[in-house]
Amino acid sequence: MIQGMATPWLLSLTGALCASAVPLMVLMGSLLGAELAPSARWATLPIACMVIGTAAAVVPITRLMARFGRKPVFYLFIGVGSGSCLLAGEALARASFLLLCVSASGLGMSAAAFQQFRFAAMEKVPLDRAPTAAAVIMIGSILAAFLGPELALLGQNLSDVEYRGSFWLAAGVVACAGLFLAPYQGKTATAVARSQTGGRSVGNLLRDPTLLLALGSATIGYAVMSFVMTGTPISMHHHHGHSLADTKWVIQSHIAAMFLPSLLTVWLFRFVTVRQLMVAGLACYALTIVIGLRDASVLGFWGQLVMLGVGWNFLFVSGTALLPSAYREGEQYRAQALNDTVVFSTQAMASLSAGAAVSNLSWNGLLLLCLLPMAFMAGLLVWENRTRRRATVSALEGNQ
Repeated sequence: MIQGMATPWLLSLTGALCASAVPLMVLMGSLLGAELAPSARWATLPIACMVIGTAAAVVPITRLMARFGRKPVFYLFIGVGSGSCLLAGEALARASFLLLCVSASGLGMSAAAFQQFRFAAMEKVPLDRAPTAAAVIMIGSILAAFLGPELALLGQNLSDVEYRGSFWLAAGVVACAGLFLAPYQGKTATAVARSQTGGRSVGNLLRDPTLLLALGSATIGYAVMSFVMTGTPISMHHHHGHSLADTKWVIQSHIAAMFLPSLLTVWLFRFVTVRQLMVAGLACYALTIVIGLRDASVLGFWGQLVMLGVGWNFLFVSGTALLPSAYREGEQYRAQALNDTVVFSTQAMASLSAGAAVSNLSWNGLLLLCLLPMAFMAGLLVWENRTRRRATVSALEGNQ
């Protein structure tokens, strides 16, 4: 069995290979959808199907892991992800919009399973090293973010059907991830079942201030990021008249800013606490809004989207890292299912509502609307800090 921080690094590489098909679909889904959909208004439906597939699959996947252990379920969804890529290739060969949407849904469901790599990594290290393990998993996302689009170009002409070969390559990459997963040793099904007896209900978990803070950080981080990012191409290209090339550059810079800070976060956790990193994430979001309100040039959009990416990284990583300290033995799968269901359901709603918001409220109105969840997150930080201090004082008084 591999030991120490070797497990998070191994799972980071495995997760990167598994998740590479997701940015491929993000890049190609709407473009292919525009060609295959019966109407232009349905062009982004494959992307929506992928996001909804992720949100809908979280609870079933965590229940499967709670019953059978993580490793068998990871292998199951490596198969689902690889098969979904092959189905996407077949959709292109048949010019079937329906099959493309089904394949995107399958990729979304497999992505929900691959999100569990971060929890699997944190379970293999001491609690005080959980933040570092979470950051290591995020480093793998950097590789996935760049590998997926590269597969699109490498496989573009591998088949007589354009881009069919791209999904063939993605299917092979996802399948190869199973080789890197082999050394990972999670709990056996018997051990998992034994550990899941008892524990607090979901209702009682939601009364825990620390769990609510962890949940709020990841959820608000994702919601604000998705809301602003999804509205950016519409605002830049259609409302402000910037070129598609400039819009693409801004989005690519944003994606890089989402994941590259993880290289620093691994080191940063030696000097700052999880809660301090949450404050830094909120500060980045505030800077996003300030830049956006003052500067609608290409560089202005670039600056706000880079700050948005960094803020997301700080909030999501810190929320993920804090979660294990908020649940007890026997509650982990229940708490993780609750966390990811709320996070990705909220992300789906934010993505779907961004287009209407930027059209009806303007870009400035969309940015100002983000102040509401940010204020809620700041309130959560203050409330949880006071509750934790009161609990510490009560415990000290009880011991005297």
